[in-house]
Amino acid sequence: MVPALLALVMMLMTGFLPTLNIVGEKEAGTIEQINVTPVSKGAFILAKLIPYWLIAFFVATICLLLAKVLYGLSSVGSVAWIYLLAMLLALFVSSFGLTISNFSSNMQQAVFVMWFFIVFLMLLSGLFTPVRSMPAWAYATTYINPMHYFIDAIRTVYIRGGGFREIYPHLIALSLLGSAMSLCAVTTYRKNE
Repeated sequence: MVPALLALVMMLMTGFLPTLNIVGEKEAGTIEQINVTPVSKGAFILAKLIPYWLIAFFVATICLLLAKVLYGLSSVGSVAWIYLLAMLLALFVSSFGLTISNFSSNMQQAVFVMWFFIVFLMLLSGLFTPVRSMPAWAYATTYINPMHYFIDAIRTVYIRGGGFREIYPHLIALSLLGSAMSLCAVTTYRKNE
C-alpha cells in the first residue's frame, strides 16, 4: 500500500492544482491579458505544466522519505525509476487538470469534474482491489487508466526490485497517455474567447 499511496498523493496534488489554474484566471479576468500576448498555446500550456512537475518531484521525495522514516521501507529497485514514473504520471494528471480547466467556467465546476474522474481512476486502478477480480467491462478500463500502469510499475520497482525490462510496457503506456493528454490540453485551450 505504501508505494501505491504515492500515486494517490501525487494525483491529488498535481491534479487539483492545475484544474484551478486556468479557470482561476478566467474568474479573475487575467486570462484576457494572456490571450493578447504573442505566446503560442503550446508554450502557454507548457509554462503551466512545469511547476506541477516540480511539485511532483517534491511530493515523490517527501513520500519516499516518510516511507523510510515512519515505516522503515525503502525501495528495493532504483529510485530513478520511481522518479521517472512519478514524472510521467504527473504529466498525465496535470495535463488532465488543465484540460478540465479549459472547459470549466468556474472553480466549483472544475473541482467537481476533477473529483469525479479522480475517484474513477483511483477505484479502477488496482490500488485497493486486484484488477483481475473486476468484471470484464471494468477490467477493460484499466488499459486507458494511467493510475493502473503507475501502481503496477511502482510496486514492481519498490517491492520486487524490478528494472527497465519489467516496467518498460508501463513506461510506454504512461508516456503515450501523458503525451496524448498534453496534446489535448494544448488543443482545447481557446486563446480567443
